[in-house]
Amino acid sequence: MNKGFDIVIDTNVLVSAIRSSQGASFKLLSLIGKNHYQHHISVPLVFEYEEILHRQGKLLGLDAEIIDDILNYNIATAISHELYFLWRPCLNDPKDEMVLELAITANCEYIITYNLKHFNRVKGFKVRAITPKEFLTLIGG
Repeated sequence: MNKGFDIVIDTNVLVSAIRSSQGASFKLLSLIGKNHYQHHISVPLVFEYEEILHRQGKLLGLDAEIIDDILNYNIATAISHELYFLWRPCLNDPKDEMVLELAITANCEYIITYNLKHFNRVKGFKVRAITPKEFLTLIGG
């Protein structure tokens, strides 16, 4: 079974998906498990997902169980990695460093994010930071 590209999904993409079912982030997440891509996670990234999504979900009036369902599905369908090598400091934000480290460890081609400027130094690691819309165009989604 072809799993397409290997990617890491930045937290801001998940936040965008819970804010609106009309955008590229929601479409990207709706393609999980459809063989267009395989997403990768790590324990630190899951903790960040959980913290930020619960905070944003509360602001949006979403039930915590809905957020947990989103998180659980994302975790269940991802490939999990332990991070042994720290490439820091490469980027300005430590939370972005964690995303880059995961992408390197998992040998991902893409980091899907809305914060492209935060990942301006990733090219040396053979990974590209692109927006959800750019990625959807790439995979024909």
